[in-house]
Amino acid sequence: MFESTSAGRRARALALPPSLSFSVALLLSALASACAVAADPAGPALAKAALAPAVAKAGQASVALAGNAFITAAGPNSRARIAYPQGLVEWSDPSTVISSYVRIAKPGKFSLALKGEVPAGSVSHVRVSALGKSFDLRLTPQASVINSAATLQVEQPGYVKIDVQGLSRTGAVYAQLQAIELSGAAAVDAVHANAPADYYWSRRGPSVHLSFSTPAETEYAYSELTVPAGEDALGSYFMANGFGEGYMGIQVNGSVERRVLFSVWDPDGGGKTTLVKKGPNVVHNEFGGEGTGGQSYLVFPWVAGQTYQFITRVRPDGQGASLYSAWFRAPEDGQWRFIATWIRPKTVTWLTRFHGFTENFLDHRGHTGRKVLYGQNWVLGKNGVWTELNRARFTVDATGANRQRLDYAGGVDASGKFFMRNGGFFNETVAANQYFTRPLTGIRPDVQVEQLP
Repeated sequence: MFESTSAGRRARALALPPSLSFSVALLLSALASACAVAADPAGPALAKAALAPAVAKAGQASVALAGNAFITAAGPNSRARIAYPQGLVEWSDPSTVISSYVRIAKPGKFSLALKGEVPAGSVSHVRVSALGKSFDLRLTPQASVINSAATLQVEQPGYVKIDVQGLSRTGAVYAQLQAIELSGAAAVDAVHANAPADYYWSRRGPSVHLSFSTPAETEYAYSELTVPAGEDALGSYFMANGFGEGYMGIQVNGSVERRVLFSVWDPDGGGKTTLVKKGPNVVHNEFGGEGTGGQSYLVFPWVAGQTYQFITRVRPDGQGASLYSAWFRAPEDGQWRFIATWIRPKTVTWLTRFHGFTENFLDHRGHTGRKVLYGQNWVLGKNGVWTELNRARFTVDATGANRQRLDYAGGVDASGKFFMRNGGFFNETVAANQYFTRPLTGIRPDVQVEQLP
């Protein structure tokens, strides 16, 4: 079972779909009135070459659909999808809208071109829209006739969405689109995903973290987490209590299903994390995909706009292993729910590396945004002393650090709560690797840990 967290992102193997059958290359420029393109029977080889990494010239940007595009609208019978590394494949539904995103660094003009393959002997008409303007293109394997130039003016820096939609076709599909080519002053220093090996991660979007310093021999961690209304996009994971060997939080797993998740990694030196006990209605599994370990979750219909409470406990068992336990409290009934206790071998530790984390775990949902608020963060030591945590370090994963995407932010909001935000291609980026401090509340958690179920 795939575990939807990138706490390490340990495995990045991608299964590549078969190449499409058609093989004629087409480059459609909105600046030229026509451009002849030679047929090449080696379609799969062309697709690989087209997406090979290259050094872009000043004023040019090749925005690969495999790393920067999403199906943002589609009919019930649409089969269109973004494939790695081909780009847009199986595009035959006229209701399908393919949206690509690129962040423009400075005002100016750029021109658009489409790069891809059209089935031999066919003709397709498509519409390209960006910045409030639309223009139609006639696509053939041999040439394209463009009646008007498609030069767009960018008034201010930020993300630009470029939509492509099919109008008519004589072939089985409109085209296999590989990239949107930009040229002009506004294309200089444009930010987009340009590392083919990481396109899957780029489409998922940047993950963000808040990390806290804790006293020695911390045994319990307590957090209050709120997802604002409208910020609970499908594929979101909001980690409340991350720790050195695992994590606890809430997920949006489907249009109806939501979960409270508590998982513990297997030790790196071998051995398996195993279940000691679990609460009512809690499901437990082993997980894989991004590392291995023990997973437990409670299906629970948590609601955006409500504040939920989380407690995690870590302590040595005195026999060379450590025990990990978690509880969850919902305002709907005010009851603490026991999730599970796991035992991790070859590990002697208290609770360390306490942090929060937010990610999107579905690559086809990376164009949607999410936000989370942290109202209270406390820890309880082995000595019985509670400590409030009001200073956190904000960081971003490799997708953000390598400037594949810049739609991430964190800080303290007007209510005095920590917040994190990611995805959705917003422009208000907040620099990572900085510390934020929120006001102390002095309101100790209203819980007696020895009475937890």
